[in-house]
Amino acid sequence: MGRYTGPVERLSRREGVDLELKGARRLAGKGALERRGALPPGQHGGGRRVKTSVYAQQLREKQRAKRYYGVREKQFRRLLNEAAKRNAENTVTGERLLQLLEQRVDNVVVRLGFAATRAQARQFVSHGHVLVNGVRHTIASARLKPGDVVTIKDGAPIKPLAQEATELVAIVPAWLEADHDGLSGRVLRLPTRQEIQVPITEHLIVELAGRS
Repeated sequence: MGRYTGPVERLSRREGVDLELKGARRLAGKGALERRGALPPGQHGGGRRVKTSVYAQQLREKQRAKRYYGVREKQFRRLLNEAAKRNAENTVTGERLLQLLEQRVDNVVVRLGFAATRAQARQFVSHGHVLVNGVRHTIASARLKPGDVVTIKDGAPIKPLAQEATELVAIVPAWLEADHDGLSGRVLRLPTRQEIQVPITEHLIVELAGRS
């Protein structure tokens, strides 16, 4: 199945939380979630809610995480398997999964404030406007490590958009260092769970994986 190309605000309404799929519109309080509330889209969205099973809640949490980070099923399953194999490092599987997702290039570009959404960040990367350690980078799913430097390429046509995006950022996470004037940033270390502010209950995802 390909990437979802429909109205992204429907996804936030479906999940009942802000998936940060819109930029300035969301921050201005004009998103569909604020206007219509946390009701599923469609003519029956406001009907009586049916109590969901534990399995349904776990599956919903997995869908929420995939949509938040813009990751497809195969990629997500691969990351979850890798997270499960790293328990030797005394890191909870769910926390490690979120760390792996946060290390993606497209996510770091957003966290640094150089793009308003992850979709926009992926476009910046895939079009070759982002440099990693001074080298042109086109793989949005690639994983960054502590010490890596991310820069918007000099002369890139998206620089005005990146500068505009920096004005929407309230705070850059402590595990990153950003120079908004120079459109450059550095990964200082891996994030802790407390620093990953996402509307995701990761232990439900791990429990779902344990069923298979």
